[in-house]
Amino acid sequence: MPVEDQEKWDKQHAQKADEQDPALFLREVFDSGWWRIEPGRALDVATGKGRNALFLAERGFEVEAVDISAVALEVGRTRAQAKSLRVSWRQEDLERLTLPRGCYDLIVNFNYLQRSLIPQIKMALKVGGHVIFDTYLVDQQTLGHPRNPAYLLRHNELLENFREFRVLYYREGRITERGLASFRAGILAQKPG
Repeated sequence: MPVEDQEKWDKQHAQKADEQDPALFLREVFDSGWWRIEPGRALDVATGKGRNALFLAERGFEVEAVDISAVALEVGRTRAQAKSLRVSWRQEDLERLTLPRGCYDLIVNFNYLQRSLIPQIKMALKVGGHVIFDTYLVDQQTLGHPRNPAYLLRHNELLENFREFRVLYYREGRITERGLASFRAGILAQKPG
């Protein structure tokens, strides 16, 4: 695991104000009543302090939360224990992560774009499993962080990456969450049988 990457993220999580609410897009998917995603085995990629992992665990999912930051994972672990939620916390370098084939009913990925991981996410889902993926668009450069195009989705890129899946919900554009605007794309898609 690259020590410099872990140190960078540990420092950022130690300094960053705690976000405890789950991501807006995740809440939209689960609270809208439009789709029924049955609890099962879930993976939260780049979980950070685990806000989305805890949300899923509260809804009956058996959650595996993966991140490079030991600092962030410890915060998540402490929160899960305080709520008596069972979540498996795992420190991993996501650039070297290998996912098991056909293992998860749900994979969520928020605020993290590693294009090389997308084929693994698709392969790691069970037939009929769901992916919920939401991160920044290239337009985000006009508003601020992040600015590096390597970590920003191109227009319609999520649709292209999951074209063989059944797309249940997709949104792309300027989104306001907790009073802050950002340019994002989000997809809920189901692996076909």
